[in-house]
Amino acid sequence: MMYNYLILLFLFLNIYKICGQNLKEAYASFTDKEMFLDGLDNEKIWEKAKIITDFNEFFPVYSNKSSQKTEIKMVYDKNYIYILAKCFVKNQKINVPSLERDNQQRGNEGIAVIFDTYKDGNNSFWFESDHTGVKKDGLVSNGGQNFPEDLDFTWDIFWEVQTSINKNFYVIEFKIPFNSLKFPENSKQWNVQFIRVDSQKSTFNIWSQVSKGFTPFDLAFFGSLRFNKPLQKSKSPFILIPYTNGQISKDYENKINSSDFAFGGDVKISVGNGMNLDITLNPDFSQVEVDDQIINLTRFEVNLPEKRQFFIQNSDLFANFGDSRDSRAFFSRRIGVAKDKDGNTTENRIIAGARLSGKISDNLRLGFLNMQTDEDLKNSISANNNLVFTLQQKVFSRSNIGLIFINREKTSNSNVLNNQEKFNRVIGLDYNLLSKNSKWIANIHAHNSFNEIKKNNPYSIGSLILYNTRNNNLRFKILKIGEGFESDLGFIMRNGIYKNILRYERRFWIENEKLRLISLSQLIRYIDRPHLNTLITDKNFSTRVEINFMNRSSFEIEFWSSFTYLENEFNITRNDNAIPLPIGKYDYNFFELNYYGDNTKNFNINTGISAGKFYNGNKFSFETKLNYRIEPIFQSSFNISYDKIDLPLPYDSTELWLIGPKINFTFTKELFWSNYIQYSSLNESVGINSRLQFRFAPLSDFYLVYNDNYFASNIFAPKVRSLTFKLSYWFNL
Repeated sequence: MMYNYLILLFLFLNIYKICGQNLKEAYASFTDKEMFLDGLDNEKIWEKAKIITDFNEFFPVYSNKSSQKTEIKMVYDKNYIYILAKCFVKNQKINVPSLERDNQQRGNEGIAVIFDTYKDGNNSFWFESDHTGVKKDGLVSNGGQNFPEDLDFTWDIFWEVQTSINKNFYVIEFKIPFNSLKFPENSKQWNVQFIRVDSQKSTFNIWSQVSKGFTPFDLAFFGSLRFNKPLQKSKSPFILIPYTNGQISKDYENKINSSDFAFGGDVKISVGNGMNLDITLNPDFSQVEVDDQIINLTRFEVNLPEKRQFFIQNSDLFANFGDSRDSRAFFSRRIGVAKDKDGNTTENRIIAGARLSGKISDNLRLGFLNMQTDEDLKNSISANNNLVFTLQQKVFSRSNIGLIFINREKTSNSNVLNNQEKFNRVIGLDYNLLSKNSKWIANIHAHNSFNEIKKNNPYSIGSLILYNTRNNNLRFKILKIGEGFESDLGFIMRNGIYKNILRYERRFWIENEKLRLISLSQLIRYIDRPHLNTLITDKNFSTRVEINFMNRSSFEIEFWSSFTYLENEFNITRNDNAIPLPIGKYDYNFFELNYYGDNTKNFNINTGISAGKFYNGNKFSFETKLNYRIEPIFQSSFNISYDKIDLPLPYDSTELWLIGPKINFTFTKELFWSNYIQYSSLNESVGINSRLQFRFAPLSDFYLVYNDNYFASNIFAPKVRSLTFKLSYWFNL
């Protein structure tokens, strides 16, 4: 096996030689006067600025010249960069799906400007707005290879935008402070991409052309932005965000009333032109959107996405070590949660924390995270110090070598709190390859863990190669996780495995009046247990056909042939009275059928079914999501999933339902009301989350959050009910 890894490493070190493409050029003119934003282009400085135009259609038809004209001009002074976008339209009827900042609704109109300030082809800043002035700002990481994984719209800064609407065009004027961006001092050149979404023509248009089969924000294809005067070091902002919150709650099951009032806050400090220091004291996440409930019919823990803003920002410096699915070295959701004395997951209060992240130099990035959690004597939960340290050195054009060190250290002295080892540490190296033209992506990692009690084979080693072109996509992964490898702050689906995956996709670009793309793919997955005489636990084979239509809808069908060896008894339904499936071999086949509607329309539907064998029985599943909106005020979705599991006697057969309607109101650009109801037959519960947000000043918010949970078994009765308020203010000092 080591021979295979050496071959892969050799390939990784040589793929970088592949060259990229010639870049387009844009220019920004210097002005010595700060500009007043009015959404108009009548200032004299705009007359001297060079026009950036020549957009091409990227979707649904590739490489056609844009059907509606777009013009962009750029100027800058010592403190700000200004962008003026003039977008021509056939009439003034333009889509506005939502008025909320950073909203993810599809079908919007607007202009996005993306800056790769270090020209490293890995990280960039995203600024977007539409004709109404709704803002969207975010960060792009990992070269912009994947959507939406590589986009983070939780990142927010102060910037301004003004608009005007005319008969045949609208104007968007951006004013972005340099002190909110990170770039090398004395920069004379950045890389840049401009994207225009044209809702009237239902097209996606880009300035610097991207090869077919890649994302439109892939940093490999950015053009060049030249400044006629070098950029100077900008004034470092000091941001203070204090908060106060209060909560009243009632536990109907235990007949307990409680109330709480707390203070806390965040501090954001720019360290030079490349680093950020974030400090949080007594952080509160009561305003964060609740997790979507799921029905987990697998043998393994589910990896839920992080939604807490403090952990999401700059997360690529911490989260991208190891294998993203099976052996992630650091998983931020482990901080702030713990197992109580009964083994149940519960909240564990975070006392304080700090994060230092960014560029030390043009080629070296640093990440440092330290969070202290409190002890909980009632639930026998220890206080812990959670530390993560990373270094990432750029090599070749877009690749890097990364070092990670993780330490979870028990800081409680009480003998009662003995439910975990004193410490867990992980150290590891990753090599991440990203070729200049984005055709090759690769990773090789080697991690080792250390615990208070020494364990056998405490390592994780693996490699991934991805080759992507216009017509072909090839993915190959090998992974070995020793039975003694543990990361208390990571996500390890299971240890003691050797895993191989091979997936090939062939694309056929049609692009007629109806069809856009047909793709065929084949996947082979194989898992065994090296420490158990290579016991085979999983074999999966699948064939998939996907059809993409010109109207943005798509259809896919996939056939699976699976083998599973249960090493332990498995209670599929989690019913305490059910007889679990016995240890042994299971062969089963099934198919999946999915349809995804055009999500730019005010009404669209996504639906899918799967049916076939399931272990020693049968399973039929159905899932549908209905989306409807009334622009720009009302957005809604209705999710329903159903699973029918038929197992032979004496094993349990069951029917499982999960229903979750969402209703959101965006009354203005400052006032939002979101509502989420979830019913789960598996948990026999109904949850209600209602959140009112008022943005009374830039990036300053008042939240009022109502949570209600009900028993939904034999009786419908309240379980826990709470009302929370949170007030925060953003001081830009």
